[in-house]
Amino acid sequence: MTDSDRPDAYDVAVVGGGPAGLTAALYATRLGHDTVIVNRGGGRAAMMQETHNVIGITEDVSGVEFLQTAQEQVQAYGATYRRGFVSDIAREDGRFFLDADGDVLTAERVVLATGFTDEKPDPPLPPTGRGLHYCLHCDAYMFVDESVYVMGHDDSAAYVAMIMLNFTDEVDLLTRGDEPTWSDETDRMLRAHPVDVIHEEITGMNRGPDGWLESFEFEDGTTREYRGGFPMYGSDYNNELAAALGCDRNDDGTVVADDHGRTSVDGVYAVGDLVQGHNQIPVAMGQGAKAGIAIHMELRAFPRSVAEIEERGPVDADEVPAISESLRETARAFREETAESAAND
Repeated sequence: MTDSDRPDAYDVAVVGGGPAGLTAALYATRLGHDTVIVNRGGGRAAMMQETHNVIGITEDVSGVEFLQTAQEQVQAYGATYRRGFVSDIAREDGRFFLDADGDVLTAERVVLATGFTDEKPDPPLPPTGRGLHYCLHCDAYMFVDESVYVMGHDDSAAYVAMIMLNFTDEVDLLTRGDEPTWSDETDRMLRAHPVDVIHEEITGMNRGPDGWLESFEFEDGTTREYRGGFPMYGSDYNNELAAALGCDRNDDGTVVADDHGRTSVDGVYAVGDLVQGHNQIPVAMGQGAKAGIAIHMELRAFPRSVAEIEERGPVDADEVPAISESLRETARAFREETAESAAND
């Protein structure tokens, strides 16, 4: 391990157990760095009834199943997985100290993968994934030729309503009694598209035997049928740890990060829904992979540079391999298990 034999000392600490965080941990671990994941649970991926747009994963896999498999994979490679909440991160003498439910963990690098929380409209509402959907790029395909609603009153809501016309000719924009705040330009565009704008508040909801939304009832006494739709009320980014560390943030609350997840604070990375970009599982996984590789490039012991050779001398045989003994043992066991499994097939 990095800091003598302390069981709470790691090379890499990942805060957040979604697709981005787990992929960062996978790469860091398989590249030879002692890694801990601290995950409080929940998250957008865990809410998925079915997994969409992830090559190799079939539609019948739920978000919980997807994440459980990923957790088991990362642990099989030697990463430490903890269910818990990181309330604070401090830096001292080049190392990070994480308060995880009262336990102090230390690491040389920190990956923030804490994501965001969708702002939910007031009820009545259908269940998430059964008529209430937050990912247009994931779920628009499900509503081809279906009656769809979009909830909201700003430019984003109006644009999503118009975008849904690419998939169906039945789109309603529900402002739910709020005054529209979209721009004059957006208003002109909206009026030129066959979108019905419904201003009355929702007073009731009806669901079918399968639990899916069937219709909404409105305060004017009308009932309108919908298969599902998208609420557009913004996102609440879980950026408290990034702020405490001094990481730069954008106006929308996302953390500023480069193409490999590096933030403005040396040694701190941010990936997934916490940074700007498409909120998609494959995108988050790609960001996690790139962060894991970038961290490896920074932390790997070899090759030793010319300057280091001049300062420390050539690499001694006793110094290799650089991977910790615990990861060596896990890698050997994993290889043997894999070989045994292949022989039995």
